[in-house]
Order: sequence, then structure tokens, then C-alpha cells
Amino acid sequence: MEPVKTMRAIQVVNAGPSAQLVMGDVSKPVPGTDEILVKVAATALNRADILQRQGKYPPPPGASSLLGLEIAGTVAEAGRNVQGWRPGDRVYALLAGGGYAEFATVHYQVAMPVPSKLSLTDAAAVPESFLTAYHALFRLGRLREGQNVLIHAGASGVGTAAIQMAKDSGAIAHVTAGSHPKLELCSRLGAATTTNYREESFAEKILSSTSNKGVDLIIDFIGAPYWDGNIRSLALDSRIIVLATMGGDRIPDFSLRDLFRKRASLLTSTLRSRSLEFKIGLSQEFHEYAQSRFNDGRLCPVIDTTFDWAEVSKAHRYMEENRNMGKIVLHVSGS
Repeated sequence: MEPVKTMRAIQVVNAGPSAQLVMGDVSKPVPGTDEILVKVAATALNRADILQRQGKYPPPPGASSLLGLEIAGTVAEAGRNVQGWRPGDRVYALLAGGGYAEFATVHYQVAMPVPSKLSLTDAAAVPESFLTAYHALFRLGRLREGQNVLIHAGASGVGTAAIQMAKDSGAIAHVTAGSHPKLELCSRLGAATTTNYREESFAEKILSSTSNKGVDLIIDFIGAPYWDGNIRSLALDSRIIVLATMGGDRIPDFSLRDLFRKRASLLTSTLRSRSLEFKIGLSQEFHEYAQSRFNDGRLCPVIDTTFDWAEVSKAHRYMEENRNMGKIVLHVSGS
């Protein structure tokens, strides 16, 4: 019997609203010599999926045109040069695209074994949020014990991951979010102070909470609207890591002197377009750091809602309405 050459996947008919997402048959990927083929059990939503669906964020050259930046599942097949993976092994991984499908391929050194305490549904909520937060906090942000970090969008996937890792490192986490239930979640995860940005100034809260010292690190997804507040919140020799510009990217009356006054560094980062070598290094470093922490409960993915992937349009609308606290996971039917 010849192997099946097609699979089910979520496709974007035309760039636009969530109604453009449909289930259809596409070619099943074939693993390269250094790749594993993963039977996908679950994937998770990211803001990048919405932007790509809208035609605003195309995949990097060579990446799958399908949506989906993270998966969890089991190894179905391994390429000739693959080491350390066998069919049936539980795996989770960060992708440049292709997660909204029954099968996906990933370089075997980017793939990570699922911690024993996590289900595949749990694992699907980890790669994008935790790898992004880990890179921002520790590689770029150089966060250390006793330092103060301000995490915007604290109830997002990256935010909930960052709070847990900051607390585990001995740092002091301060967060912003837009509702009291979201702030309560952040407090339960370990945030020392919380600010409802709709009701009060986060800069004033930060200065009050740090005896006017400010924070050593800011993790920001909002961009322009938070610039002035971020500058006010900074301590000397601090860092701002901008991971997205959900509120806009044009800063009125921008002045570099704002940074000079605090001797501050401004950095930006994305993971999707990084080189294979970068992703291998980050994934392996994170695995060494996180495996025991997931298994003993110091770290835990926060899942708001799980949808069957047939309800992908509904899941996208749910994220666009900013209702989720933590991750939104798609369970891939038939897996």
C-alpha cells in the first residue's frame, strides 16, 4: 500500500477575517535528512497567526505557508541523519509555520522532548511563549536575582511565562494588564505588583513600589503608547526589550536623550525569522533549563481555552477580542 501523500490542514482562502480559515487537503510534508515528521496532537494560537491571516505577516522564505508556530505531538518518521528520536516519542517544538496541520516537519535539534509531567495539550502551549520569554528575560535582558522587571501584557502567553521564570530566578516581577481577573491571575503566578493600565499609571505604580528607583528591565509588546511610561519607569543602566508594537510603532517627539538620561538600552527581538543555528541553540538551552522546572511544578503553561481545530475561526475571534488569559490551544482532531 502506498503511503498517504495528503493531510488535513487549516488554510487561509484569502487574506482577511477569521471566516477565511477553512479545513482542506494539502500535501503531507516529507522530512528532510535532518528532520522529523511529527503527528500533531495540538497547536496553539499566536498574534502572528492573526497577522498572517490578515496578510500582514508573511512567513519567512522557505517556511510553510500554513499558520501555526508551535506544536506538540509524536514522532511519525525520522530522516536519515536524525539522532536521538524514534517513532512514538513525544515532542514539542517551535516552528516558522505549518502547525495548523495533521503533520509537520522540524529539524531534530530544534525539537524538544515533552517533560513527563506535561500532557501534549499542555506542551503545545509552551514553545512560542516560553522560548520568547526566556530569550527576552535572560539572553537579552540579563535578568538577575533581586532585580525588578516590568512585564506588560502580563496575562498573555508570553507574560504568564515571563512572570513564572522571573519569580523562579529570584527577580521581582511587576505587571500590567487590562482587567482585574487578569491581574489576579498574574498575582497568583508570582507578580509582586499589578497595574490595570485602564485605571492607573503604571509608571507611578512602579516608582512607588521601587522607592523611586525604577525597574532594571521592561518586557514590552505595546510599543508607542507606553514609551513615555516606560522611560519614567526605568532605573539607571536598565534595558527595554520590545517584542511587538500592538499599540503602534510611531513615537511622537521621540528623543534619544530619554535613553541617555537613564543610560538605558533599547533592544528588539523576534524568533520566527531567526537562523536554524540560533533556534537550535535556544531550544537546547531552554530544554536544559526548563525540563526539571516543568516536572517539579516551578513552571507551568497557562491555558485559557482549548478548541477543536474545526473551531479555528472561533478561536481566532476569541483572541482578537483579547479575552484570553494565557494560551489558546487547538486540539487537532484525529490525533
